[in-house]
Amino acid sequence: MGRTFFEACPMDEKLRYGSCATPRDFEIYAPNATFEDPLMCAHGIKQIKSAFYSLSKVFSESKIVEYSIKENLISQGKKEVLIDNKQHYKLFGKGIDVISLIRLYVENGKVVRHEDWWDKKPLWNRETAKLPLVGRIVETTRRGSMLVTHALMRFGKDPS
Repeated sequence: MGRTFFEACPMDEKLRYGSCATPRDFEIYAPNATFEDPLMCAHGIKQIKSAFYSLSKVFSESKIVEYSIKENLISQGKKEVLIDNKQHYKLFGKGIDVISLIRLYVENGKVVRHEDWWDKKPLWNRETAKLPLVGRIVETTRRGSMLVTHALMRFGKDPS
């Protein structure tokens, strides 16, 4: 039997890229991968790096403290990985816990789409919002937030 995606990419190593991300942590992503959470929508590895590198600028602590993993085979070479998890952050000395569902879409061993559903609720966009115009505004706001973060994080440049 073949190795699963996370046997090939050890989970403890891959889930630590919160406040201590390294360039190696992003090797799991395809060059054109996307990352979305309720605040940002990143396109490409450099923007994904900016999103994760910014965590250490905002939070004094950021990590996944509990998780369980389920993999679903979609078709040959394609799978969905669901990571039911609890994330812990520290902001101004105060602890914040977030329940999340991370959805990774994997093609040929690389993540092509990474979604982080806070409180396990689907991301708002033009397909999921009751009013498509509201969804489009939310999408545009998340893209704008990402572009500002990307610029502030030196366009995905790896830290020295």
